[in-house]
Amino acid sequence: MEYDNVNHPQHYTHGSIECIDAMEAAYDKETVMNFCKCNAFKYLFRMNWKNNPKEDVQKAIWYLNKYVEMYDK
Repeated sequence: MEYDNVNHPQHYTHGSIECIDAMEAAYDKETVMNFCKCNAFKYLFRMNWKNNPKEDVQKAIWYLNKYVEMYDK
């Protein structure tokens, strides 16, 4: 089975619950939105030193898209 390291990383899921979904249930909207912004920054900041740059940019985009999704709710 091939895993999607950008959209659904195996190590971010326990059973059927993804970490970001658990965060949304446990914390207020603003906290999770700020986490998304910071995580996007983190992936862009270290993109040339970890993994491959394209995947880290894709992960940053994922977090920014999640931020927009939450903003629009």
